[in-house]
Amino acid sequence: MNATPTGPLAGVRILDLTSVVLGPLATQILGDFGADIIKVESLDGDMVRPNGVSQNRGTGSIFLTINRNKRSIAIDLKNEKSLDVLRKLVSSVDVFVHNMRVAAIEGLGLGYEAIKAIKPDIIYCVATGFGQNGPHRSKPAFDDIIQSACGMVGLCEDNGKEVDYAPSLIADKTAGMVLVNAVLAALFSHQKTGRGQYVEVPMLETMVAFTMAEHFGGMAFKGSQEKPGYQRILKGGRQPIRTQDGFISMMPYSDKNWTSLFNALGRKDLIQRFSTADKYERNANIKLMYAEVRQIGPEFTTAYWMDLCEKFDIPATPIYKIESLPEHPHLKEVNLFQEMKHPDEGDIRYIRPTTIFSDTPANVYRPAPGLGEHTHEILAELGIKETDINDLLAHGVIRTKPPSRRG
Repeated sequence: MNATPTGPLAGVRILDLTSVVLGPLATQILGDFGADIIKVESLDGDMVRPNGVSQNRGTGSIFLTINRNKRSIAIDLKNEKSLDVLRKLVSSVDVFVHNMRVAAIEGLGLGYEAIKAIKPDIIYCVATGFGQNGPHRSKPAFDDIIQSACGMVGLCEDNGKEVDYAPSLIADKTAGMVLVNAVLAALFSHQKTGRGQYVEVPMLETMVAFTMAEHFGGMAFKGSQEKPGYQRILKGGRQPIRTQDGFISMMPYSDKNWTSLFNALGRKDLIQRFSTADKYERNANIKLMYAEVRQIGPEFTTAYWMDLCEKFDIPATPIYKIESLPEHPHLKEVNLFQEMKHPDEGDIRYIRPTTIFSDTPANVYRPAPGLGEHTHEILAELGIKETDINDLLAHGVIRTKPPSRRG
C-alpha cells in the first residue's frame, strides 16, 4: 500500500463535515483521487460507525468501506474553542463539504457566508435532502424517504409488484456520486477564475432526474396522453432466466441475436413468429419473446446457456450472489478486491479505486481512521501549541484515538 496520495487531486485539501453514507462515499472517492480529506467528527463519532458487521466498537463494515484515505479529527462543535479550531482549519482548505441541515450548520456559525468571510475563495458544497429554494427545505431526509419521494418505489406498484425499497442505498450513493462531480466541477472553475462558490446537491431533485432518465415516457411530450414509465421494464419484458442449476441474465438485443438464439434452440417457429428488422415491433413483443426463453431455460445448464450466448455474441452473465463476487473471473483478474492491514481490525478486505488514471493513479494509502486518530496531528499542522492541545483535551473539547489494541 502506497503511503502517499498519487491521484490527480494531490495537493487539494478538503474539510469534510459529512456523515452516514452520502457524504462520506463522496469524500472517500475524492480521497482516492488524491485529496487530503480532514474528516470532522463529533466526540461520539460519525453515526454510521457502529453499522454493519463489527469486530470492534466504532469501526463497523460500512464505516470501514467508505471512509478510507481520510484523517479524523474529533471535536465538540458546540464549544466555542472547537469552533475557533475549525475556523483555523477553514483557512487551510480548498473545499468545505457537509450534509447537515442548513439551519443546523448556520446555527453553529458555519454557514456559507460565515465560511466565505474566513476564506473568500472557498468552494462550499452542501448535500441537502431537498433544495433550499423549495418548501421542503428544512425537512429531514434519508435514503428510504428519497426513494419514496422521487417515484422510484412507486414504480414497483406500476409493475404489479409489492411496494418496496431497492435493496441498496441507491439515493444516498447516487447523490454521493453527483456530489463528487460537483466538487470536481467547482475545482475546475476555481482553477480558471480563482473564485470559489456555493454548491448544492439536493437529493430529491437529483433522484427525480436519475429516475426519470428512462421513465419520462409520455410526460416528455406536452399534451401527450401516454403514461410515464419505460414500459419494457415495467411490463416485465426482461427477467432473469432459470436454468437447470441456477439463473442467468441474458439480453438478446438485435434481430440477429434473437434469430441466432431461436435457430440454435431449434425453434424456427419462434423465428417466424417474432423475427423482424423493425425494433419497434420487436419491443412490442419483448415480453412474449422472453417468456418463451424462460420456458426453455430449465432444459439446459447455466454453462450451456453461457456458451450459447458467447457463440452468438449475446450479452449474458450468470447471476452472482454478493459473497461470490471475489471469485468472479473478471474481478479476480483485475484485482478489484484487495487486502490491507488495519491497526485495530487486522487484515481487512476493500475494493480498490475503480477509475483508471494513466499518469496520476488513484490509490489507497490509509485505512479508515479511528475516531480522533489524527486530531493531534492536524492541530499541530495548524500551529497550535502542545500545551494548548493538551488543554483542549483535558477540557473535553477534542478527542484523540487511544493506542491500537493490536500494538
